Amino acid sequence: MQLDHATLRTSDLAATRAFFMALFDLTEGTRPAAIRRIPGHWLYAGDEPVVHLIGGHGAGTGGDGWDHVGFRLQGYTAFREKLERMDIPYSPMDLPDINERRLFFHAPGGPLIEAVFRGEH
Repeated sequence: MQLDHATLRTSDLAATRAFFMALFDLTEGTRPAAIRRIPGHWLYAGDEPVVHLIGGHGAGTGGDGWDHVGFRLQGYTAFREKLERMDIPYSPMDLPDINERRLFFHAPGGPLIEAVFRGEH
């Protein structure tokens, strides 16, 4: 199984859209006609819509929510430097026994994101 996409409900669509586009170099793409009546954006990595944003009243509204979303990335050092340039606080976690490095940080509005880097110890 692979992660198809993550959907985040946010009270600040503009800031959350800008955050994901700047940090992950995503581009905005088309959304299906049936959902265009709902405020939101689909952000693409290449040809795949990996982050879906929905306008709303913030995280935690309307029932249970995801604890965090993890994205597998490459280029640990460059990504960590980018977080620092963008003044995004993060917490590192190195897991040498499984050959992974992780960075945890929050998107605007509070959703927790985990960046996972395999084989970059």
